[in-house]
Amino acid sequence: MPRCKEGLARAAAASYVVGVDVGSTTLRCHVYDKKAAVRGSSSKKVETLYPHLGWVELDPEVLWTQFMDVIKEAVQAAGLQMNQIAGLGISTQRGTFITWNKKTGKPFHNFISWQDLRAADLVNSWNRGLILKVIHVISTMLHFLTRSDQYVIASSLTFTTQHVSLRLSWVLQNITEVQQAANENNCCFGTIDTWLLYKLTKGSVYATDYSNASSTGVFDPFQMCWSSFLSKLFSIPMSIYPPVEDTNHSFGSVDAEIFGVPIPIVALVADQQAAMFGECCFHAGDVKLTMGTGIFWDVNTGNHLHTPSADLFTSVDETARMARSVVDSEGVCFVPSFSGLQVPVNDPCACASFMGLKPSTTRNHLIRAMLESIAFRNKQLYDTIVKEVRVPLTNIRADGGVSNNSFVMQMTSDLINKKIDKPVNTDMSCLGAAFLAGLALGFWTDKEQLKKLRRTEIVFEPQRDSGEYKLAVDNWTKAVQRSLNWYNQTSY
Repeated sequence: MPRCKEGLARAAAASYVVGVDVGSTTLRCHVYDKKAAVRGSSSKKVETLYPHLGWVELDPEVLWTQFMDVIKEAVQAAGLQMNQIAGLGISTQRGTFITWNKKTGKPFHNFISWQDLRAADLVNSWNRGLILKVIHVISTMLHFLTRSDQYVIASSLTFTTQHVSLRLSWVLQNITEVQQAANENNCCFGTIDTWLLYKLTKGSVYATDYSNASSTGVFDPFQMCWSSFLSKLFSIPMSIYPPVEDTNHSFGSVDAEIFGVPIPIVALVADQQAAMFGECCFHAGDVKLTMGTGIFWDVNTGNHLHTPSADLFTSVDETARMARSVVDSEGVCFVPSFSGLQVPVNDPCACASFMGLKPSTTRNHLIRAMLESIAFRNKQLYDTIVKEVRVPLTNIRADGGVSNNSFVMQMTSDLINKKIDKPVNTDMSCLGAAFLAGLALGFWTDKEQLKKLRRTEIVFEPQRDSGEYKLAVDNWTKAVQRSLNWYNQTSY
């Protein structure tokens, strides 16, 4: 029997699903039973490297070892054997990539993180260059003539350091052996999911899924394939990209030598999409808010492609208490731009900063300013979504470590004047990956069953009028403006 079919046949008799999430700061694994209850867990801190100012990397071999270890430890913690695992779903941080030798499987360099700023000069050059201006003008004319939504995106196209596109272009320009291998059709490119799949199958499977591909900035969402136009624009050979499969897909099985049995790999998914699935945001207008390493708002826009026009705490409970111990931040503002600011500001050179400090400023004022900045940023992103997304927003569901902070959650609810549903389990990326894997295996029957498994811990409802925060929001907005373009080309 072929290895994949053998694994699926064995999975039919197994009773548990494993979900793994490779986040920006933590690598987690949970073992779930059919009631979506966690039976065993393991986690490790992701070891981040900073070889130069502004560079952020991950060692691929260290990550691989940690990945294997958390799975083994979680299964052991559940009191199970590997042959009781029906299948594996993998959620990963988006936009972090690596390239490797197709023949030997040896990486050419470390993973380059989505937080990495080495391509900032290249990004600025493209965004200010004549070529992009010409693209904007031509695309605007084409949209006027054809009314095709794809030209709306091109007419307002800008690049950021979080996009894989220009960081990959930087690699091809600056690492000779990558450029040479690409020219010889001997170079593989992959985000973390692709690398882990390649390693788990000992090189027999090379692929990614649509959610990870769509987060790279070189994927065409209208044609559902790698963009030949953008690839030519950045001189990236099309030959280096992996095939793109459905998020629910039989990607093969883990090589039996790794865990002792061939466990089916049936879901690869980017972390934010995984969290959205774990939150059961299955309907148009459903909103997922994740507050972890960054703040992420995701909206289910239905079957139609949307065309837009434009970790802070060690003890969550303690910081909420400290923030409430003072009536306000006493004019102190905090700008949380540790890796620049994205939508709607889009400035990779913005700096994190405190403003408005006084001799009377206490630790509690600083903590309150930090927590307020998260709520204000949530309001800023929510307003952007309302302006750009032509879908009525219905359910808003929150997850991520910071969602455990009641101060942030309540202030966010007040500012956007909406209810926010926080689940019992806030680690949604693992659960979403497990849900996807379980559906592919028949472990769970359909989305309706998944909805019944999701449990709400608390619903935050607006308690204060958003106008009461106007002065504080205005001061924070002014602080953000003063933090922009702080770093020059050589000091970030």
